[in-house]
Amino acid sequence: MFTNLVNTFSNCFKIPELKSRIFFTVLVLAICRIAAVVRIPGLDGAALTEFFKQHANDSGSVLGMYSMFTGGALEHCAVGSLGIMPYISATIIIQLLTAVWPRLSKLAREEGGRTKIVQYGRYLTVLLCIGQGIYFAGNWLHPTSIFSDFQGPLVLIQTKWVYYFEAVTVMTAGTMLLMWLGEQITERGIGNGVSLVITVGILARLPQAVTAAKNMFFPGGGAEASHTILGTGLLLIGLLVMVVGGVIAITQAQRKIPVQYASRMVGQKMYQGQTNYMPLRVNYAGVMPIIFAQSILMFPQPICTGLANFFPLLRDPLLAVASSLNYGSWLYMAIYALMILFFSYFWVATQFNEIQIADDLKKHGGYIPGVRPGQATSDYLHRAMSRITLAGAIFLTMIAVIPTLLGQGFNVDPRVTRFFGGTSILITVGVLLDTMRQMESHLLMRHYDGFLKKGRLRGRF
Repeated sequence: MFTNLVNTFSNCFKIPELKSRIFFTVLVLAICRIAAVVRIPGLDGAALTEFFKQHANDSGSVLGMYSMFTGGALEHCAVGSLGIMPYISATIIIQLLTAVWPRLSKLAREEGGRTKIVQYGRYLTVLLCIGQGIYFAGNWLHPTSIFSDFQGPLVLIQTKWVYYFEAVTVMTAGTMLLMWLGEQITERGIGNGVSLVITVGILARLPQAVTAAKNMFFPGGGAEASHTILGTGLLLIGLLVMVVGGVIAITQAQRKIPVQYASRMVGQKMYQGQTNYMPLRVNYAGVMPIIFAQSILMFPQPICTGLANFFPLLRDPLLAVASSLNYGSWLYMAIYALMILFFSYFWVATQFNEIQIADDLKKHGGYIPGVRPGQATSDYLHRAMSRITLAGAIFLTMIAVIPTLLGQGFNVDPRVTRFFGGTSILITVGVLLDTMRQMESHLLMRHYDGFLKKGRLRGRF
């Protein structure tokens, strides 16, 4: 098997077009990594990096999770501190507005409308970058507001407005640069560029996770190991295999709805009827419900803490609510799980239009065997999608809570647990599968074998 994989990768470099795309992708991703280590002028990034090293075991750090998606750029106060997430957020907002706002929905169906919507997304990205940049710049100006144990000043520039202008401009430009580089990868490289930028940022944390895992079993310095290889080690290996296998299976799982097309006359030519199928993905929403849930749960705790300072009479109950919403608490996990379930159905409701699908089938002479065209077909697709979405939502919930369960139940370092579930494993596996599919298409066009024996990635077992 490994010999076949090596031969397949060697075949990739025998195709000039695919070879140039791979080299271009690697070069652009290297530039993205440079943006994660070049510090913003006027900030003592070394002090913040040292602070993150000392608080690496803080599993409740929201900034630690955000730093993972930026590939460590936040820890270095780097040009790419905001990462590519503002662009992702803007794209999601525009997609949701397109589904619920008739004017945008009409624009999307017009000629050139998609280009205009992409332009709106870029404008929204700039606005989100400015807002998040001001937030981070203000926190860096008063580092104890987000880093409670931080000692000394973080900002070395004395004039505030100069500092704000410089920091916000540099961070906004960094995000727009990452967005442009991601689009270049999609157009001239291999794979989805924006997804690859996020994946490389996640994988950049892998050396720290390996070091933390080694210290769990071989701490060095004569210290006693906190975990045993035969116990926790085998459990982690088995869990990793199960999680990756489950993510691959659910990501590619789909229900095939048979569709029959009747014979029809087009001009003077008769087209015979044919049987096809409509694939309904089990995990239709992908990683979006987890991202939505995490983004929303970032705000209640700091809001309650801030309100407690303004309303002394409500200080105790507000602080109690903030304390109960700590990362990993039972209330946090319950709300987290319910929000993932809700957003799974919300994403399907806004993106999967069964009425339009039923109308398109009726226009083209297609029908589902045993189901009447029109409203009956729409109801059938709605019921089928609702049932398989429940399975996908339960799977997402299980994957999302695995890092917390490992951290609390087995006292595993959070730098290790983040690679056993949640958004990191879903994004990484999904992006790698998509990249392999694109590479396989190039190989099969040149009559080379793919990564698997039959030359294609199977959708199901």
